[in-house]
Amino acid sequence: MLIAGFPAGAWGTNCYLVAPAAGEECVIIDPGHQATEGVEETLRKHRLKPVAVLLTHGHIDHVASVVPVCGARDVPAFIHPEDRFMMSDPEKALGRSLGAQLMGELTVGEPDDVRELTDDTRLQLAGLDLTVAHAPGHTKGSVTFRMPEQADVPPVFFSGDLLFAGSVGRTDMPGGDHAEILRSLARVCLPQDDVTVVLSGHGPQTTIGRERATNPYLREVAAGLGDDAGAGAPPRRGL
Repeated sequence: MLIAGFPAGAWGTNCYLVAPAAGEECVIIDPGHQATEGVEETLRKHRLKPVAVLLTHGHIDHVASVVPVCGARDVPAFIHPEDRFMMSDPEKALGRSLGAQLMGELTVGEPDDVRELTDDTRLQLAGLDLTVAHAPGHTKGSVTFRMPEQADVPPVFFSGDLLFAGSVGRTDMPGGDHAEILRSLARVCLPQDDVTVVLSGHGPQTTIGRERATNPYLREVAAGLGDDAGAGAPPRRGL
C-alpha cells in the first residue's frame, strides 16, 4: 500500500494520493488550495496514474485544485450532493468573503465529470476498496473514506474534517451543526477498531485508539454526554 500525503496552500490542507503500490493507478483525496504542483510532483515521484479525485467535503481548502487536477488527467471527481454547490460558490459555503486577492488564486467551478457519493457506498477504484460514510456536522455533505485491513496494513480512515488528532471539525459555518457532528462521531468513528489509522484533513495522523483515549470530544461522545461533548476542550479545527 502506498499513501503519499502533503499539506497544501494557505490552510495546510492534507492532500493524499493512494495506490496499491508505486507504478500503479491511484486516487487523489482532497486536492485543495495550491495542491496542483504537489499532486504532479507526487505522481511523477511514484509513477502513479490517477483514476479519480475523492472529496471529503466541499470547502474551498479541500476542492480548490479539483478542476485543474481532474482536467489535466481527464478523471472524475466524487463528492456528496449536499456539498456539490460549494465547488462553484465557495463564498456561500463559508458565509463570508474570501477576498479578491485569494479568489484570484482559486479555480472556481466543477470539473467536466462529477459523480455523487452516498452513504455506505463501496468504491472500487485503482485496485482499492473504499467504503463511504456520510458524516454531516462540519458540512451537510461531509463524508469519510475507509479502507479495510489488508495483509500487514491496518485499516485506514480518511476522516476529512470530521476527526483530527485531539480535535474535531468546526460547526460554526453554513451547514455546520454541533449535534450532527456528535452523532457522526458516534456512528462513524466509535465503532472502528483502535488500530485504525486516521488520516485527517489537517494536522498529523493518529489512530482511533489514541483519539478514543485522549480526544475530549470523542471521549465525551463515548460517555454519552450528548450536546455537552467537548465542553471546555481545545478549539475545533477546519476552515
